Amino acid sequence: MNFYPEEKIALFIDGSNLYSTARSLNFDIDYKKLYQVFANEARLVRAFYYTAFIEDQEYSPLRPLIDWLDYNGYTMVTKPAKEFTDGSGRRKLKGNMDIELAVDMMELSDKIDHAVLFSGVGDFRSLVEAVQRRGVRITVISSIRVQPSMIADELRRQADQFVDISTLRNQIARSSGSSDAQRRRQDTSSDDEDLDAEFLDEEESYEEDYASE
Repeated sequence: MNFYPEEKIALFIDGSNLYSTARSLNFDIDYKKLYQVFANEARLVRAFYYTAFIEDQEYSPLRPLIDWLDYNGYTMVTKPAKEFTDGSGRRKLKGNMDIELAVDMMELSDKIDHAVLFSGVGDFRSLVEAVQRRGVRITVISSIRVQPSMIADELRRQADQFVDISTLRNQIARSSGSSDAQRRRQDTSSDDEDLDAEFLDEEESYEEDYASE
């Protein structure tokens, strides 16, 4: 990765997109390691994490992760997810956080030198271009190592730097429970690219790894 020690950086993490990308590569993110990797590269001003959750649930499988991140240096941006049933009768969850991410990046753009976007969503291309015009460098982190690619080509082209998250695996992967997570993933099938993946099979994983920290 190309960072300068003196530059101010901020992380903008599309939670469900990052989860889906890591899952497709068969590993889970250790957010303590991820934070430290970038804090060691430059002056980390802020680390935003965006996710939606089911508001009326007595217990959300994401709550241990959200609480852990909130207490450990991340700025959490959340909102209630919308639940509906598709044509086949399957329960679906939607919770797009693109607007919140875009507003935060634009507002912070005059206070940072470098923004790191964890997402492959093509709709962010215009945001990246607008922030670049303000003199901010943009690194996009996603993956082209899976089929189909997790990053839109137009977003990858617009970024000043693209980093395939698979190259960071040894630095940011969780070491405990990885085999159990992979077994759960192999038993789970979902074509939905929004919130479903983030809620689908993580309850045990988040509880075990974050609730006790």
